[in-house]
Amino acid sequence: MKQITVISGKGGTGKTVITASFAVLAKDKVMADCDVDAADLHLLLHPCVKESQPFIGGKKATLNEEKCTCCGKCLEACRFEAIKGNRGPKPVTIDPLACEGCQVCALICPVEAIQMKENISGEWYVSQTKYGPMVHAKLRIAQENSGKLVTVVRKNAREVAQKNNLELVLVDGPPGIGCPVIASITGTNLVVIVTEPTVSAISDLKRVLSLTQHFRIRSVVLINKYDINLENTQKIQKFCRQENIEIVGKLPFDNIFTQAMVEGKTMVEYSNSNLVEELKDIWNKIHRLAKG
Repeated sequence: MKQITVISGKGGTGKTVITASFAVLAKDKVMADCDVDAADLHLLLHPCVKESQPFIGGKKATLNEEKCTCCGKCLEACRFEAIKGNRGPKPVTIDPLACEGCQVCALICPVEAIQMKENISGEWYVSQTKYGPMVHAKLRIAQENSGKLVTVVRKNAREVAQKNNLELVLVDGPPGIGCPVIASITGTNLVVIVTEPTVSAISDLKRVLSLTQHFRIRSVVLINKYDINLENTQKIQKFCRQENIEIVGKLPFDNIFTQAMVEGKTMVEYSNSNLVEELKDIWNKIHRLAKG
């Protein structure tokens, strides 16, 4: 089984639109949407949920008011301002959105009035699309541990692939260089970095490449909207040559991408233009590199 992860140094480069097109072109695969903080691959692939499971991201502090003696020790100990109130005569309150689950309040409470309880931070799903199975997730508002949820999504995607004898896991990863990105690329066979010729995108491309190089993961670059600034495109090409990073393709800016998204379709479904032929060539190159 091979794993290909598509990421970007910043949001808005067209990563998910391109990944959705790859999902149409790829054979014998399962898709995994690991951009769990802002999942949107489902908007183009329209999955039908077959299985739903809660995601336990950690624990939150809860207060037993009957046991509380209003001593105020937890109030003094909390460094996240999650505990509200004053020392006596009324019990304090705990804001679950502000609680970081560090357990200090539970440890310091002399009467064990505070307990740590498992917190449901989101849900993950196994779904079916017309292009094959898909594993995806949704993180609830103001919840953390998205890196852990990414790991859950990837683990179940691999299990679905093994169960159905599929040869590929195609991952739509998150932007940036944080914990969710690390969880998305670890152990993958090939990372495809989608970038664009803007100053911020070039800076973020360099940062995300340093991340993949740190983990010694083979990476290639795809330049989207290359013709909006040819000078910056040349800068990207020069940087990739210096770093010995292969550029698998360049896609021009075209309103047809937006039109396809408005229709809720991938580029491959929506159009028979030259762009689709370019996407096919790029995908074939990526697939060969991952297999090699």
